[in-house]
Amino acid sequence: MTEDADHYDGHCSCGAVRYRMTSRPLFVHCCHCRWCQRESGAAFALNAMIEADRVLLLAGEPELVMTPSASGKGQKFARCPACRVALWSNYAGAGDKVRFVRVGTLEEPDRMPPDIHIFTASKQPWVILDPGTPVVPEYYQRSKYWPAESLRRREALLEGS
Repeated sequence: MTEDADHYDGHCSCGAVRYRMTSRPLFVHCCHCRWCQRESGAAFALNAMIEADRVLLLAGEPELVMTPSASGKGQKFARCPACRVALWSNYAGAGDKVRFVRVGTLEEPDRMPPDIHIFTASKQPWVILDPGTPVVPEYYQRSKYWPAESLRRREALLEGS
């Protein structure tokens, strides 16, 4: 395992696909929407948003699987072709330049707690949220919650489009 303050390694369950996030993510969402509940098979999905060029493949090649989404535009999942674990996804709205890395696939997922809880209007009633983390019933304004550095990185990403 090679992890330091700027690197976060992850892999699927069988280890055939391994990756490295080369920096902190832009922001970490804990999404409680019904779509994420269904896709994850759990009460929420924990996704680290990061620029695609900051996610390096170390081994294997994920299979891209298109799935329906609430927007109707679809969502592309990168899954291990052997064990089928979802490693990250790309939403049509954010395009291929931003990956939503599944925090649970990191070797040390506890290093990446959520920055915000979103779509909590549909959260499971037995889930207790940390009062120190922002909670919104649906989505939010980036400018209100994202750190300045993440906003700058996002702007640079959009300029490159």
